[in-house]
Amino acid sequence: MKLEKNQKLLFIGDSVTDCDRAKPEGEGLFQALGTGYVAIVDAFLQSTYPELGIRVVNKGTSGNNVTDLKARWQEDVLAQEPDWLVIMIGINDVWRQFDSPFIPDRHVYIDEYEKTYRELVEQTQSKVKQLVLMTPFYIEPNPSDSMRHKMDEYGQVVKEIANEYNTLCIDTQKAFNTVLEDIYPAAIAWDRVHPNQTGHTVLAKAFLNEIGFDWRKQ
Repeated sequence: MKLEKNQKLLFIGDSVTDCDRAKPEGEGLFQALGTGYVAIVDAFLQSTYPELGIRVVNKGTSGNNVTDLKARWQEDVLAQEPDWLVIMIGINDVWRQFDSPFIPDRHVYIDEYEKTYRELVEQTQSKVKQLVLMTPFYIEPNPSDSMRHKMDEYGQVVKEIANEYNTLCIDTQKAFNTVLEDIYPAAIAWDRVHPNQTGHTVLAKAFLNEIGFDWRKQ
């Protein structure tokens, strides 16, 4: 597995990452990591690799877009000095264009998204041992659906940035597409955005597979 002993693994993003995590510091006891994929990742790491002592921190904040991340980057990322940083942002950047179409102040269009995302990666890459970029997703199997189509475009931006900066990249939409071959979207997320435990497990598995988690380790 790519994670090493005593490393600090920090996740940052929006409500899908947040999942009612403790504020201001999303780590510790009493479901401080929230109830989503971050907590599932932590549970698998603790139960399977207890000897590594991986410290997991959740810095997701509900409602955030990439510009919100930029505003809190120093405090919630750089000052935390993580060894690994996992970024998943973009859902709200796209969603506000659809659920609030007449409020452009809430929209983050793709050029601004790419520019801001790139800035965050540039200022952070040299300060962490590993960056992991997770694409935004929309739990909709039809790629011609207007929001799914736009989400795929933002996801492609993430893939291109990951390739340019040679970071790990997780295609979360691809992970969901596999499950959506047999499960209706509403059975995973009532609004096609906020996953239930099945959906969060899909995200956790996608991350753990990317870092070489050994599912057969006793």
